Amino acid sequence: MTLVNPATGRFITDVEHSTIERVDEAVARATVAQQAWAALPPAARAAALRRFAAVVGDHVEELARLEVANSGHPITQARWEAGHVRDVLEYYSAAPERMLGAQIPVAGGIDVTFLEPIGVVGIIVPWNFPMTIASWGFAPALAAGNAVVLKPAEWTPLTAIRLGELALEAGLPEALFQVLPGRGPVVGERFVTHPGVRKIVFTGSTATGKKVMAGCADQVKAVTLELGGKSANVVFADADLERAAASAPSAVFDNAGQDCCARSRILVEESVLEKFLELLEPAVQAFRVGSPDDETTEMGPLVSAAHREKVRSYVPDGAPVAFRGTAPDGPGFWFAPTVLLPNRTDPVATEEVFGPVVSVLPFRDEADAIALANAGDYGLAGSIWTQNLGRGIRMSRAIESGNLSVNSNSAVRYSTPFGGFKQSGLGRELGPAAAEAFTETKNVFISTD
Repeated sequence: MTLVNPATGRFITDVEHSTIERVDEAVARATVAQQAWAALPPAARAAALRRFAAVVGDHVEELARLEVANSGHPITQARWEAGHVRDVLEYYSAAPERMLGAQIPVAGGIDVTFLEPIGVVGIIVPWNFPMTIASWGFAPALAAGNAVVLKPAEWTPLTAIRLGELALEAGLPEALFQVLPGRGPVVGERFVTHPGVRKIVFTGSTATGKKVMAGCADQVKAVTLELGGKSANVVFADADLERAAASAPSAVFDNAGQDCCARSRILVEESVLEKFLELLEPAVQAFRVGSPDDETTEMGPLVSAAHREKVRSYVPDGAPVAFRGTAPDGPGFWFAPTVLLPNRTDPVATEEVFGPVVSVLPFRDEADAIALANAGDYGLAGSIWTQNLGRGIRMSRAIESGNLSVNSNSAVRYSTPFGGFKQSGLGRELGPAAAEAFTETKNVFISTD
């Protein structure tokens, strides 16, 4: 497949796609490698992961530059992403020596549990955050004693391919961590149907996630899904409106809005709607959209021409545009940050746009805010702005979402769990329990009679 730079439209390189036969060969090799890896002492696996983290750390700038070229991410964001991969590996390098079972009191003997690795794990990565989301799967999976086959997105495979090379440079066993570029209906589907792949980790659209889940059901295969979102940024009249408005653009326009956690609905108490919009407009217009190579850029281009057309379809002529930011003209897949004042039931207010478009919607009171925030099929992230502590707690418990922050638009942390309610996903990634999600609990009773 031919890859182009989203900021310029220029050719980068061609990437050869994997065939079904190559996937089968990779799984066969991974099965052998996994058995040897799982047999290592936990301390040895931990040390290997620390070496992997160190090598990634030595290549942060290289990985960041690859992401700038392949994905259009601003360089400062791309550096953070590469450093995040290093940090995730370091965090989970502590897991092998902490995979604790239990001793359960029973009559007539001793009962113990063991956390056994699943085997070979198939990880299917999206194009919006190619490095970071890959690491959320492969780091805890490897820590738990599994082998990994990873399919990067067709548009953005370059950093995943390089991470696979760096794993070998760090001394990870051959075939333990393999990156297989290719099309979803070929590589991804074979991960799902191959009996040797015992768990699937999929991040992507809800529609595709449903197909993955249905395919896994045939073999009763374990699956973790991180899917779509339409997250609400709820602003009450008693909030620090200046702070809420100043932080709102980055909450939705980071990565050009190509983020399942994007706060793409701003719900504002109607008594302060006009004031909030007055504060939001200069913040949006000051949001710096430009060359990803520029250290001051906050937002780059969309990932492809096709995706830009999809985003543009949500803002047709005559759309209720309140105001826009700016974006470069000329080559590249640019789209200016856009603020709309739609009706609650308009598609732009209910569907995942996955671009730099935000809907501002008024609400009457707390009950109305809860109903509006919970409307729809998604429940991934969200924010609540209020200086009333009781209200902040009530709203946090009432909003059906897996990741919420009060008086902030908190980003994902590798040390805390991440995942969605409803059709935003199934299972949790990250946090202290993530490695256990890549194990089976085995119960053993030892008779003392």
